[in-house]
Parts: sequence; structure tokens; C-alpha cells
Amino acid sequence: MKKVWVWDAWVRLFHWLLVIALTVSFYTMKTGGYPLLFPVDWHARAGYSVLGLMLFRWLWGVFGSRHARFFTFLRSPRTLWDYARQFLHGKEALYAGHNPLGGWMVLLMLVSLTLQAGSGLFLHDDILFEAPLYGSVGSQTTRNLAIFHNYNGNFLLILILLHIAAVGIHRLKGERLVGAMFHGRKRLAFEPVDGPGSHAVNWRALVCGALALGVVVWLWNS
Repeated sequence: MKKVWVWDAWVRLFHWLLVIALTVSFYTMKTGGYPLLFPVDWHARAGYSVLGLMLFRWLWGVFGSRHARFFTFLRSPRTLWDYARQFLHGKEALYAGHNPLGGWMVLLMLVSLTLQAGSGLFLHDDILFEAPLYGSVGSQTTRNLAIFHNYNGNFLLILILLHIAAVGIHRLKGERLVGAMFHGRKRLAFEPVDGPGSHAVNWRALVCGALALGVVVWLWNS
């Protein structure tokens, strides 16, 4: 077994902040929100935070460390098919970063999360709450966005459950993905086909993070 560097600190921070924001978002929507006061406001703040995190992750997918970049884990349909076939037979290649299936799942989740948080900016609760962009589009568009927000929210929940299931399957195969999201390293039996990761260029992360934080602050105060 050998330890391989994979995830930079910024990817790990993004991941756990997203977990917190999504937990608050789903809790305030699927339950009464107790003991939080004004759950709809907390739901909106969680959504604004998700939107800021998505902005950071899209930027970091271009300017980030090696395994954070989209071009390193979005592979061709042929590679995806071959990996899926090998996985079903228990003979899949070993990857340090996202494997071909996981890479496309990450992209799907990022798109769904971005659309979910973005659509929420145009909604209201028919009582007191109005999102920052409510009223900027027609009433029919608002209704369509509300319908999309509801269905995509349920779709996101399915994606999250699939993600958790995939983490469990990899754990049974001896790959500790959760631990890697805390300390940045994976313990692998042999050399991965995609090689080790690289460390982040911190000034790039700070610029991306400042832009994302600016969006969140603006939305929280709108």
C-alpha cells in the first residue's frame, strides 16, 4: 500500500462546506426546520451559499490543482464504457482522482446544483419571502422555475444518495474516499493510472474564493 496525494485543501474545504449547505437546505425544505426560526430564510441562505460554492468550483475546475480540473477527469464515452464494463467484473483500473464514472457524476451534480441554486433566485413563498430576482421575469416563467426547482431538488436527492452509495461500494473495495476528503491522500494498493495530484496555487484559490464570497455576501444582503 502507498499513500498518494490527491485533493488540495480548497477542494476539501469546498466539499465539506457544500455538505453543510445542502444539509441545511434539505432539512429546512423537507421538515419544519425546528429549531431554526424562519426556515425559508435559512433555506434561501443555504441556497445562496451553494451558488457561491458552485461559482468557486466551476472556476477551480479550470484553474485548480491537477485532479480538481475538469480536463483530468472528464473522459471520452469509450473510456467511460470500458471502465463501467470492467467495474462490473471487478477488474476496473485504479484512479487517484475521479474515475470515469465518478467524473461524469461530478459534472452532473455540479450542473444540477447550479441550476437548483440559480432557479431559487427567482422564487417566493407566497407569504413574506421573496428571492433577490423575484419579479424580474414573467409570472409564467416564475411558475415554471418553481416547478423545475421542486423536481430538480428531488433529482438532486437521488444523485446524493447515489454518491453516498458509490462511496460505500468503494469502501468495501478498500478505497477510503471519505478519509481522503479530510487529509487529501488516498492509500492505494498500486500506482494509479492517472498519477498523483498536485498542490494548489493559493493565489488563484484566493481570487476564486473572493469572487464566490462576494456573490454570497451580496445575495445574503439583498
